[in-house]
Amino acid sequence: MKYRKGIGIFLINSKGQLWVGKRVDNKNNYWQMPQGGIDQDESEEDAMRREMYEEVGLENQYKIIAVSGKYFSYDLPRDIVSFVWNGMYKGQTQRWFCCKFLGNDSLIDLNKDEKPEFCNWKWIRPEDCVKEVVPFKKSLYKSVLNEFKNLYD
Repeated sequence: MKYRKGIGIFLINSKGQLWVGKRVDNKNNYWQMPQGGIDQDESEEDAMRREMYEEVGLENQYKIIAVSGKYFSYDLPRDIVSFVWNGMYKGQTQRWFCCKFLGNDSLIDLNKDEKPEFCNWKWIRPEDCVKEVVPFKKSLYKSVLNEFKNLYD
């Protein structure tokens, strides 16, 4: 089984805080950064811009300040791999984009997509994201934090 290709978004505001959203489909208190798959014939940057719009509601109120030099991957837990993405992938491998939010919080709109992914959002200290995310993504988040650490400290 292979990995689904995707992107992740490390969105920071002017205070160096990181954007995280609470997923609609998870009743636990887990929060994550925006991320998603790359559609056929879509570039990584196009996928990032689409996901930023669908999940956060931003069209152009941000700028890309860095792109990860490598891909980061995570494996799905065995008990959910059969129904996530119709069981076609064992996890996801992602290119991450560090973006600086240029607007005010009122621009954030979780309902731009017909099926919103998040029901709530907040700004947190970047280092707290590892505590907030589902356990199977903790290692991924540590790697992403390390990749962008000089951009938010």
